[in-house]
Amino acid sequence: MCFLVMLLATTSLEVMAHGVDESTRNFLLNNTGVQIIPFIYIGAKHMVTGYDHLLFLVGVLFFLHKSRDVLLYVSMFTLGHSLTLMTGVLANIQVNAYLIDAIIGLSVIYKGFDNLGGFKHFFGKQPNPKQAVLIFGLFHGFGLATKIQEFQLPSDGLAVNLLSFNLGVELGQFLALMFILLAINVWRQFDSFNKFATATNTALMSAGFMLVGMQLTGYFVS
Repeated sequence: MCFLVMLLATTSLEVMAHGVDESTRNFLLNNTGVQIIPFIYIGAKHMVTGYDHLLFLVGVLFFLHKSRDVLLYVSMFTLGHSLTLMTGVLANIQVNAYLIDAIIGLSVIYKGFDNLGGFKHFFGKQPNPKQAVLIFGLFHGFGLATKIQEFQLPSDGLAVNLLSFNLGVELGQFLALMFILLAINVWRQFDSFNKFATATNTALMSAGFMLVGMQLTGYFVS
């Protein structure tokens, strides 16, 4: 968690602003026809390296103890981002990538604040956590869609390629969740977990503010 925050602090604005690595960029710019395996790989890589998505998932899973709850919340998030990823690209819904990514940063702030009991303390009521995960999942999906739309992929094989990309996202998400849950569950065995929880969710909020600030800066200077 601390490593992710340090990474955000040392990453350039250009990299933060929706970029992909050069090999992926070249592939997407020159892609033609159905390419199932490459799109699965790109989707998985994007999720595993997508620290904004991972930070949100850390917050969502942090205090979940039961496998049933983990499955439910992950399913809500998956439903949300899958809907807007597919719809956003296929229906060519144009949204500003900087603003969407700023909202994704806001989702990280929200979850850290919620985990710290901020809503109950300041407002006396906690928003419905399941609905919040679904709604923010929709925005995360639009964030994924903007990455694909940037390359104006040909319509030939687009639906299949998108499904493959989305499958890759889910595989990458599953892989990341295994490590996140393992780390959290191990730390729960120690007496220091409460202090660790406070520090981690405070760091989540800090990372979220950094994401929002960087994306809004990109929006106003672009």
